[in-house]
Amino acid sequence: MNSDRKCFACPPRFRNRMIMMLCGVTAQGMGLSILREIRLGTDPCSCLTQGVTNFVPLSFGTCQLLCHLVTFVFVIRYDLGMIGFGTIANMCFLGYISDFFRRIWLLLLPAGFFESTASRWGLLLPALAVFLLGAAAYMCAGLGSSPYDALPFIISGHVKKVSFKVVRMLWDISFMAAGFLLGGDVGIVTVLVAFFLGPIIAWVQRKLEVLIV
Repeated sequence: MNSDRKCFACPPRFRNRMIMMLCGVTAQGMGLSILREIRLGTDPCSCLTQGVTNFVPLSFGTCQLLCHLVTFVFVIRYDLGMIGFGTIANMCFLGYISDFFRRIWLLLLPAGFFESTASRWGLLLPALAVFLLGAAAYMCAGLGSSPYDALPFIISGHVKKVSFKVVRMLWDISFMAAGFLLGGDVGIVTVLVAFFLGPIIAWVQRKLEVLIV
């Protein structure tokens, strides 16, 4: 057999990447479940999903999957290279993981726990940290991005005169505005996600690169 034959190869340390990606998506879903409960805003994509749930008799997880499927069509059409295990995990399971943890909180915590001002503001930073670190871990695993995260890269590649930062900012604002008009949560968390996700991704990548390089 010719040893020079090229074939499909998994990225370096594939097992570590898979574990990082799965843990990241799970942590992101857990953080999102608390952010939804404290009602101080969510990330722009989840904000739109919340708005959609106000008009259809479907769970948050199902609505998020359907929203992702719409954008997934464009990713398939314009850049198959953006698709990987992380794409499927985030697209198909993040919303359902969030729904699952919300049910856990209802079972474990006393009624009205998330209604008090102290609980809501006290949980803000821990929940946001878990969400951002989970998002950063899944992205840094290098196994594909969710359709929501992939499309700004694709758009930026086709619109040469506009920088990626501007494309991403306009993308997030568009989803946030649409979510707000549909009744989704827009608040301090929405702003913090926009400002801190990028730096946290860079920090997590530096810390975890020993596991995936």
